[in-house]
Amino acid sequence: MTPPKPQARPDKVSLWRYLKLFRQDLLSAQPQRLYRAWMAEFRTPFFRSYMINQPELINTVLKQRPDDFPKSNRISEGLRPLLGDSVFLTNGDTWKRQRRIIDPAFEGGRLKDTFPAMLAAAQACVDRLRSQSGSEIECEEVTSHAAADVIFRTLFSVPIEHEIAAQVFEKFRAYQREQPLLNLAAFIPLPRWVPRFHSTKTRRNAKEIRALIGRLTTERAAAISVGQAPDDLATKIMTTPDPQTGHRFNTDEMIDQVAIFFLAGHETSASALAWTLYLMALYPEWQEKLAAEAQMLDEPSFAAVSKLRLSRDVFREALRLYPPVPMMVRETTCPERFRDRDVPQGSQIVLSPWHLHRQERLWDRPDEFDPTRWGTENGKKCQREAYIPFSAGPRVCTGAGFAMVEGPLILSMLLRHFRFDLIEGRTPVPVAHLTVRSKDGIWLRLVER
Repeated sequence: MTPPKPQARPDKVSLWRYLKLFRQDLLSAQPQRLYRAWMAEFRTPFFRSYMINQPELINTVLKQRPDDFPKSNRISEGLRPLLGDSVFLTNGDTWKRQRRIIDPAFEGGRLKDTFPAMLAAAQACVDRLRSQSGSEIECEEVTSHAAADVIFRTLFSVPIEHEIAAQVFEKFRAYQREQPLLNLAAFIPLPRWVPRFHSTKTRRNAKEIRALIGRLTTERAAAISVGQAPDDLATKIMTTPDPQTGHRFNTDEMIDQVAIFFLAGHETSASALAWTLYLMALYPEWQEKLAAEAQMLDEPSFAAVSKLRLSRDVFREALRLYPPVPMMVRETTCPERFRDRDVPQGSQIVLSPWHLHRQERLWDRPDEFDPTRWGTENGKKCQREAYIPFSAGPRVCTGAGFAMVEGPLILSMLLRHFRFDLIEGRTPVPVAHLTVRSKDGIWLRLVER
């Protein structure tokens, strides 16, 4: 049995049909040939885009010459109401300054410090689910709640039930449902003063989320000023000066960064965990292996996480099949020559983890679920060259190490206490909104062990 993926569109459709499909779901808008192509060109009346699916080209863009391929401003149009000038959207010196302040909070030693908060969130998720044993549950809702809880506990030392945290979570869910991955402005070049076609609801939700985050950051700044702030990620980031300039984030800058921490740390983890639970239901023999391994958590400690090897391999395989961020877009700052093809300045360069992770010329059995592949020569080679769920190079996700502790930990905690079973007629269909989610949710039957 092969895990589900979207049905590819025909190779040739009209531009307007393509734009309509792209806005609805950029995964099913792509033709089947992209799973084999090293490079593909797409032209609109306004710009050209080139999808690169060859490891050497991806290495050039992400690792060797990242400054020559900044993030495309077209893609940021849909996210700017919420994220402002966060590290996810900025480029150049601004981005480098932001990373110099943020990165120390996520260094290796800090992961051990955040583990108790992650464990508490995982246990809280288990406790919430006990009353639902025997019922059908929507897993994306469960994992979204758990991942949001992790973010608030590690960032601000408050659980998801905290008044402000709960409001941010609910308003973000509304934002996620309303906002497509790409705004119309991604396709049509517009001056900065032209309205960006965001719906009233999208703008209102973004404004309210940012106001709530502003309350949390203002309160934290006050606590820091009197020496009464907890030693969590928010305190670390707000008190870390740029080693080159001595500058610290002010409240507005911190709101931008917290917004992306919540988006990247909650939305992406929720997507990955939900798909992993579905794969466990689809392959019950693997679910039982992980449930047995999860007994390592009888005495939970940060050291125990390193023993969850099967859980880590399963989570890594879920990230391969269902990368939370399916596509990333860069822009050329000068004319390029890729695969004997001229790429003009200002072109959009699309890097697609979704297609790269299923590239038929690279991976053995690319559409199959096989956590053992990471121990094979093919799997090791592809992990180095064709596996970018967190991007790669200088712009690799700051929280990649954080996610690879959080994901296997929550997965193991859930499987230690519950079995997840398939429901007939409820096969999920992957679609891309802010992240790769299921069109109608991921529904499984929950059974307490």
